[in-house]
Formats: sequence, structure tokens, C-alpha cells
Amino acid sequence: MPLVRRLLAVLGGILAIVVTLVVARTALLESTQRSVSVFPRVPLEANALASRLGAALRFPTISHLEESRRDPEAFRALHAFLKTQFPGVDAALSRETIGELSLLYRWPGSDPAKPAALLAAHQDVVPVEPGTETDWEHPPFSGAVADGAIWGRGALDDKVNLLAQLEAVESLLAEGFEPAYTLYLAFGHDEEVGGNAGAAAIAATLAERGARLAFVLDEGGALTAGLLPGIEAPIAVVGVAEKGYVSFDLVASGTGGHSSMPPREQAVVLLAKAVTRIDAQRPEARLTPATRAMLETLAPEAGFGVRAVLGNLWLFEPLVLRFAAFEPSADALVRTTTAPTMLRAGIKDNVVPGAATATVNIRLLPGDTAADLERHLVRVIDDPRVEVVRRLRFREASRESALEGPAFEILSDTIRGVFPETIVTPYLVAGGTDARHYRDLSDAVYRFAPLSLDREDRRRLHGTNERVGVKDYVEAVHFYRALIQNLDALP
Repeated sequence: MPLVRRLLAVLGGILAIVVTLVVARTALLESTQRSVSVFPRVPLEANALASRLGAALRFPTISHLEESRRDPEAFRALHAFLKTQFPGVDAALSRETIGELSLLYRWPGSDPAKPAALLAAHQDVVPVEPGTETDWEHPPFSGAVADGAIWGRGALDDKVNLLAQLEAVESLLAEGFEPAYTLYLAFGHDEEVGGNAGAAAIAATLAERGARLAFVLDEGGALTAGLLPGIEAPIAVVGVAEKGYVSFDLVASGTGGHSSMPPREQAVVLLAKAVTRIDAQRPEARLTPATRAMLETLAPEAGFGVRAVLGNLWLFEPLVLRFAAFEPSADALVRTTTAPTMLRAGIKDNVVPGAATATVNIRLLPGDTAADLERHLVRVIDDPRVEVVRRLRFREASRESALEGPAFEILSDTIRGVFPETIVTPYLVAGGTDARHYRDLSDAVYRFAPLSLDREDRRRLHGTNERVGVKDYVEAVHFYRALIQNLDALP
């Protein structure tokens, strides 16, 4: 008994030390948000801005996996439209077509010693799912301006940024502004199918010309609300990296035959078991540097309970990872995800197929590779009758951009200057953007769209009733105006 009492006393002492340390660290947490002044506004004609964006949405610049289905004339018509609607841009900036349909604008700076900056957006949009056309409140390519919003495919992804950047440059030119640095506007035409003919070609062209980019900004993050309990202020999530993308076909081989006498080794059954094993044995969750930085940035802004957990990841990291598994959007930030997306087997209802195939799409955390996941799948399936075949379209996760230094500070200050009281945090983008194609040209590649997106808005991305509020769009133009001016501070 004396030994037990001594042991309990020691454990109690250790617990008291841990609790004291957690409380002390929590109390000492300080906000990392920089103090900035509200950026001065100029009057903008909201109706004219909305009308031009609506008109741009009417061009069906759709990307299909089958390149032959792309309509190049829709893109060329959009190019002609941009030329007429932004005469100042057309006169002051050079414009060239790259990769047949992508556009690269160049606004030369007054100081040739300064490195350049690049703002990216993409012209293409995803198709409208067949059969859902009548579900839209306004036709998907109407560009209607109604009920305080601009409606149509591309209103959020990504003609909204393309037009907002051009509007910002046009208005700054009218005021006589001239950047000290050279500014590129890069508008790819195939982002929705990988960007290899668009942004990749633009990046290769800039590399051949020896361009140095001190700053790159593309879509990816946004202004969000309700990201964490206890934080009422809007949160601007700035993508500093993005996950990789790879798909594998699982090809199961079994014995075919008549369904009235089903064989014991059926391909469909073998495939179902393989898919089930993959779902049951997911890759381990972990915090990447970007996600850890996000949690540590948000910790001082939260209520005491969340603040204590996020401010003491040395103790609570396993708890955070466990709870993230219950929310798909959170789980995607801490885990390489696996998702069966396509199943193919059989030719007739009374014929047992001799082969069956499932496609599994995987989004790779930084640090995980396609080869790692191929080994993982083979180990988990553990069945030589199921072959794992990598599909051709894949990309590794991007490296993470700098979280310190003038580029990130300028972006953060601009966000807080245009959207006061906003909390700015780094973020890992679960999807893919054109930004990754510029990673060899700059150490400061960021992903942020100056739009407020709630849960309903996020469902509209690639979905039905895509729209952007007119007021939100005007704010986006203000943001790009401020950013273009603030980037003059780049060293």
C-alpha cells in the first residue's frame, strides 16, 4: 500500500505539472495577426462590373477529359470579348496566346531590377451534369444578374477572379498607376483537366525567358466562417501548398460463367473485398507543416477550450487527429485520402464477368508519393488476383511556400486591409490548382480567392446554381486593386 500511495502521488504530481503547463501556455498565447489600416476605397460601378462578368459567363468555355470535345471557338470568342471590354488593358499591356488558347498579359514595371509578380486565373469551366439543367434557378450559361447575384458556370470557379483582376488593372490604369515591378496575368484554358497545355505552357515560357517571380497568387483558399468553434471572425485560408493527385485501377481476375452456376472465385467479389480493405485501412493521419501552422495560427483566436487544445499540440495532437476523422473536410487536411470513384464489370445480368475494375482516386499529403500509395494498396489488398495499375494522370503534392517574408506579409496585410477583422491563416489545399505549375519559378506561390464562401456556396462549386453575390464581386475587385498596389513593396 505505501508503494501504491507513492506511485499515485507521483502520478498526481506529474498530472499537476502537465495541467499547469497547459494552462500557462494557453494563457500566454498571443495573436499573430498583423495590425493594418483599412485600405482606402474608390467608387466602383457595381452594375457595370456585374454586367461584364455576367457576359463572360455566357461563353461555354468547357473543359472535357476528351480534348476533342472542347470548343476552341468559345475560348476565342471570350478572348475577343476581353479585348473590347478592357481597352485600357489592351493598350497598356502586351497579350499573347500560349498553348493555343491560354492568355498571358504583361504589364512592364518602371524598375527593371525588381522581380515580377503573377496573378493567375483560368478561363475553363466544368460541364453541367446532364439532367440537372432544369434544376438551375437561372440557366447555367445565362450570366443572369438577379437577386443580388451573378449566376452561371464560372461565377465562382474561376471567371470571377479572371474578370476581377482585369477590372482592377483597368481601373488602376485609368488613375495613372504604374507598378514598379512587372505584373503578369496568366489565364490558363485547361485547369479543370490538369492545366498541362495551359498554365504549364505559360510557366515553361516564362522559365525560358528567365522570369523571376517574387509572388504568385491563384485560386484555392477563400474567406470562410465557422471553421472552428469559438471563432466568430471570418477566416481567410491562404493555400501555401496543395495535395497531390493519383488514381489507380484495381483489376480483379476471376472465373466467369453462367450466373445460374456461379463460380467460387468471382471477380466482382474479389474486387469488392479489395475496395472494402482499402476503406478499412486508410493511410495514417498526420499534421503537415502547413496544417500545423494553420492550427497554431488559429489557436490564439479561439475560446479557451479550443485554444488550450490547439495551443498545446505537443500533448493534444493525437486527439486532434482522432476528431478530424469525423469531419471529411478536416480529415482531408491530415490524411492522404482514398476514394473509390468508378466501378466497371459485366455485360449482361445473367453472365458472371471474368474481370472487374475499380478506380480509386487518391489525394496525397505533402511527403507522400504515388509510389508510397501504390505499395500501400498492394499491401492492404494482399491478393495477387487483384492487380494495382497506376493511371497516367497524376501529380505529386506541391512543396510548401514561405510562411514568412515580404510576399506572405503583403498578401496577409492586403486581406486584412480590405476585409477588416479577418483572421489570416496558412492552409493546405485539398484540391488542385494551376498554381503548382509555377512552383519552380517562385518560392512564394499562394492560393486565395477574395470571396466569402459558406457551406452552401461550397456546394455550388462544380454544382448546381453556381453564383457570386454582386457585393462580393465588387469586394474582389477592391482586393485585387489593393494587392497590385501593395506589391510595389516587394524587395
